[in-house]
Amino acid sequence: MIKNKFKHISKTFIFLFLLMMSCNNDDDNSTKKQLAPEAPVIYNEVLNFKKDKAKYNPGEEVAFSVDAVAPNTMIKYKFLDNVITEEPLTSTTWQWSPPSEDFKGYMVELIQIINEQQTIIGTTAIDVSSEWTKFPRYGFLSNFGDISESQRHSIVENLKNFHINGLQYYDWHAKHHIPLPLDPAGNPKSAWVDLFNREVKLETVAGYIEEGHKRNMASMFYNLLFGAWHPEDGDGFSTAWLIYNDKFHNTINTHDLGDFGKILVTNPRNENWQNYIFSKTNDIYENLNFDGWHLDQLGDRGKVYDYGGYDINLKNGYNNFLTNLTANFPNKKHVLNAVDQFGNNEILSTQMDFAYSEVWNRMQYADLAQVILENNEASNNQLNSVLAAYINYEASEGFFNTPSVLLADAVIFAFGGAHLELGEHMLSREYFPSNNLQMDNELKNSLKEYYDFMTAYQNLLRDGGEFITTSITSTDLNFNNWPPVFGNVSTVAKRFEHRQVVQLLNFNGVSSLNWRDNERTQTRPHTFYNVEMTIASSMPISKVWFASPDFEGGASKELEFKNNGNSITFTLPYLNYWSMIVFEN
Repeated sequence: MIKNKFKHISKTFIFLFLLMMSCNNDDDNSTKKQLAPEAPVIYNEVLNFKKDKAKYNPGEEVAFSVDAVAPNTMIKYKFLDNVITEEPLTSTTWQWSPPSEDFKGYMVELIQIINEQQTIIGTTAIDVSSEWTKFPRYGFLSNFGDISESQRHSIVENLKNFHINGLQYYDWHAKHHIPLPLDPAGNPKSAWVDLFNREVKLETVAGYIEEGHKRNMASMFYNLLFGAWHPEDGDGFSTAWLIYNDKFHNTINTHDLGDFGKILVTNPRNENWQNYIFSKTNDIYENLNFDGWHLDQLGDRGKVYDYGGYDINLKNGYNNFLTNLTANFPNKKHVLNAVDQFGNNEILSTQMDFAYSEVWNRMQYADLAQVILENNEASNNQLNSVLAAYINYEASEGFFNTPSVLLADAVIFAFGGAHLELGEHMLSREYFPSNNLQMDNELKNSLKEYYDFMTAYQNLLRDGGEFITTSITSTDLNFNNWPPVFGNVSTVAKRFEHRQVVQLLNFNGVSSLNWRDNERTQTRPHTFYNVEMTIASSMPISKVWFASPDFEGGASKELEFKNNGNSITFTLPYLNYWSMIVFEN
């Protein structure tokens, strides 16, 4: 991304107001016994359980592998908490044909049974979807120099294991207005440099696209929708397409990159600019098998004018550009970054394939959720969101703070979003090649379970439902409806036709409600076992179950419960960062 911070005044949602109401303000704290924190479960999978693709088309077979055959191990294939089928583990490789229904997520569990004791020793998730943009799990690539075939294979294979189904190719291009340079014969050049003089090889870009497609991972080329980089005679570029800071076209509106120069900003509504860049886009598709265009912008440019001195409404210009773009390339995918939500309504009123928001000035966990809610409203609940939110942004070296990452992901995933954070490395800056922070082993292992969880339970997290408020009482812990409160467990509830789902996000023990955590001081929430709780529910309940990405690989567990008429009492087995409770009727 190209950094551009600016002030943003967010909308007030009726929904947010409702969520801010207290679940159950128990003022008599003397009656609470208050559980003491305990040590968290450390869960590590032992068989290196994998599948062969990031997602599967309906009717497509899944190939699994493990490093060894553990004795007395069963394979359970589940949709939510319902077992579809099970079989013994007898080989290190095997296949499974999921149900052919479109847009479904499944959990596959490896369960070892010894002396009648069942132990989860591995889990993975399966996404059966004909379109990856229904449940986007977005990653990135940022280095396209001399990368060998084996290196490309390893990088994409790793991202596949996190179920990343779409890749953004960041700064793969030459000039913004001529992204793919051609030779005099009209053939693509074999190599070029990007705007920071890094080498880009055609073979590397094409090789990455092929590696992704083998695993059902889409490839989206990155470019500004309105940028020109060092235009020269012979480029066919006109200064009449630019936007200006004055009515007399004396001062071009630019984005300064210091010693590297300035990006000249074009008028996205200018028809000649559109025809020009669409032609250059067609050059890309004729020579590289990209699946679509990831468009970027630069946020609010202030008061700007076209070459003739007329005011420009950039937001409306985005809408016009995107409408014409999708008409010209109806079979390609498109997404435009809403930088701090600038132009978000205008962007999402066009035929975008998912919502993408780069979060800058909204720094609280509640802000992450609100961005997703705004995107839901702007798209009439038709599009799922990906957030570019850079954790530990100001840290210059060392490791990511694991609690920072996991708590932010818990919030984003619980509200139905995804987080752009995984590529050749983990992302901490808007300049994607920056690799200043590393993941420790705890974070690597935990993230795998979080991405399994998001994928396996996508039909509860990202597939409709109505947000509701609910009342929770407990003598063990303090609960409140979203947004978060220090020392409490914040709840996010959804109602489906036959289910009620309650996400429990734990802020008991954290040191901050700021998700970016520049100082890397965020602390792990306290861990609790066997929490007695009662949740209000007006629907008849036949089943209660629990799952958590922090516990046994996200495997679901049916719970005993007591039906009190208009409420359900049960014992929550485990809570660290995030747990989920599901009522079924």
